[in-house]
Amino acid sequence: MKKNRYGFGHILALGLALSVTFGVTGAFAADEEITLETVEVVGTAAEQVKQSLGSSIITKEDIEKNPPVNDLSEIIRRQPGVNLTGNSASGSRGNNRQIDLRGMGPENTLILIDGRPVKSRNSVRYGWTEERDTRGDSNWVPAEMVERIEVLRGPAAARYGSGAMGGVVNIITKKPEDKFTGSMTFMGNIQEDAQEGDSYRFNASVGGPVNDSVFFRIYGGINYRDADAKSINEGEAAYGGAETVAGREGYRNRDINALLTWEVNKQQTVELTGGYSRQGNIYAGDSMQNFGNDYTESLYGEETNVMRRKNIAATHTGDWNWGHTRFDISYDSTVNTRLNEGLAGGLEGEITDTPTYEPGMAESEFNTLLTSVQADIPLNLFGFAQTLTVGAEYLGESLDDKGSLRNSPAMTWLNIDLEGYNPGKTDEDVYSYAFYIEDNIYLGSGVTLTPGVRVDEHETFGSNVSPSLNASYEINSNWTVKGGVARAYKAPNLYQGNPNYLLYSRGTGCYGGASSLGGGCYLQGNEDLDPETSINKEIGIAYDSDSFRASATYFHNDYDNKVYAGKKSVATVNGNRDVYQWENAGDAIIQGVEGNVFVALGKDIDFNTNVTYMIESELKRTGQPLSIVPEYTVNTFIDWRAADRLSLGVNATLYGEQETPSIEIRTEREIEKDTIDPYALVGISAKYQVFENVSLSAGVNNIFDKQLNRKGNSASASASASADGAEKANAYTYNEVGRSYWLSMTTEF
Repeated sequence: MKKNRYGFGHILALGLALSVTFGVTGAFAADEEITLETVEVVGTAAEQVKQSLGSSIITKEDIEKNPPVNDLSEIIRRQPGVNLTGNSASGSRGNNRQIDLRGMGPENTLILIDGRPVKSRNSVRYGWTEERDTRGDSNWVPAEMVERIEVLRGPAAARYGSGAMGGVVNIITKKPEDKFTGSMTFMGNIQEDAQEGDSYRFNASVGGPVNDSVFFRIYGGINYRDADAKSINEGEAAYGGAETVAGREGYRNRDINALLTWEVNKQQTVELTGGYSRQGNIYAGDSMQNFGNDYTESLYGEETNVMRRKNIAATHTGDWNWGHTRFDISYDSTVNTRLNEGLAGGLEGEITDTPTYEPGMAESEFNTLLTSVQADIPLNLFGFAQTLTVGAEYLGESLDDKGSLRNSPAMTWLNIDLEGYNPGKTDEDVYSYAFYIEDNIYLGSGVTLTPGVRVDEHETFGSNVSPSLNASYEINSNWTVKGGVARAYKAPNLYQGNPNYLLYSRGTGCYGGASSLGGGCYLQGNEDLDPETSINKEIGIAYDSDSFRASATYFHNDYDNKVYAGKKSVATVNGNRDVYQWENAGDAIIQGVEGNVFVALGKDIDFNTNVTYMIESELKRTGQPLSIVPEYTVNTFIDWRAADRLSLGVNATLYGEQETPSIEIRTEREIEKDTIDPYALVGISAKYQVFENVSLSAGVNNIFDKQLNRKGNSASASASASADGAEKANAYTYNEVGRSYWLSMTTEF
């Protein structure tokens, strides 16, 4: 166990001391009008990496032209290097697709809202094969309340710390204006296939000045989607038809958020924000292994889990004559209430009413406290203009899961004597802190270098150093070469590292098909794990003129120390049951190419296409993919400003072949691969400004009605066989919805 004892008071005191130092220095500079040497100002390191080829910006205008039906992930997935995938290559919970950057998996995508991490999915139990029953963290902000979305992939994301090995999605909300404004939006989406769930949403916002120095913004929203019909995948279960394969869950979301900005003076601003969100599901029958029963059938259409998220934050920013400072403190709490699930074998992840499984609701609460301080200081050292960034962070995380950190029936009558195992302890808390320094240096002749290093110290998992170097060379006014390399990391989550988290298999789910002693096996959390790491590299070239832009980028990630469910027994209990632990057993290589082309076909028509091609995604030990992403993805957009008040658009996405692993993940039995052939989705949209303050938008998604029905997991724990006796995988792990019609109306004042 790697424990380093540093008290919270020390870290908070450090942050406050740095903030006070910046504030006092800035106030002194303001009062005394100290004159500093004039320096040429270059952008910060953060601003520079947002110009890298691995970065994309989605504007509010992009969202207005083609709004997502339900979740921001629907528009984010159209950026280069982005797909929506399940939490792991197992295909379990396949309809809960989340943002996957460059094939690194959703758990390596860090979601930020206004620059602050949102980790509510960490309140959801982590399964034996890496599943979580969660839609992720991209749906906490209504689409109409977004100012822009920043998508940072590869080396650009390393400075954000644990969880950003694939990249970062930063959702920036709209800020108050200096005049009183408000808006209301209603959107409805109707599926042509009556078995697919329709959706509706309504949100409203109001904001403006309280006085000359205080401004506010409040928004609220309701988002509703029906569950797919119980019978939507009837007859589609793969290879034997024994599984119950559910469609997409529905949900009921409610959000309210308030922001207050106080411009203390010309140099200082204080911002206070707070919000509450409720996300309740509408159950469609899903379970991790697709083994339904009469009880789960009876729950169809009911609310079986509710996520309640509360967040508050305070930020002080200062613009001094020597630089810019930011001090931020935020608290984020998620209470995940759900019906209890089984923790053993085929019942793992299945809602149960068996008395020994403690039926009824249980709460899991996940809390984070983040304190950060940062200063950006323009300098001119050794004759080079540069901006130095220094910062520090403290992060405290706590998890109390009374539903998952408990005995399963297979454990209640056993005398389990395992090191570190305390079946009565349901909570875990850890803290970490970090220091980072970056420098954005303009060397002249079109060359900019951005070196940086971040040092993290984790209470349980020790120290981690993440150096980075990004570079840009402007060959001339049109051509630029850009590249970067960075080391990123992710600490094990609060289930993987917790010795009180214990799962059980009766034998068929154990490595090799059964316990070596024939009595089943256990999987226990392990606090001696090492963090996962990745060396992320990219290099590319960009061309930019008034009417034509193009770029091409090669990326290569070396993924080390991936945490998997172990396959080597570390102990036995009751004489015949093996005990495995989570272990660092996986290294992987991910490489591919991203490209983008923009052409102004005329004064009023724009054409934009991006391409992602995955050259390789392979776990070295097994030769299997890290996550199941298409071989290639092509996104095309045509925007036509047809008249002063009318704009039209076409969007199309082409997905390449998707191929399953050839080894069943949990037991490593060989299976026959399955594939989804390439397919395309095409949509059309229109926006009309009816009056100065009223606009209508409408469109058709998937106009050629390409549908996919879910058939099961990538490989079934039931080991169903094909006609020739070989176990077969299943690529159809999610439902691709068919043609739908949407209408949106926005009123502004």
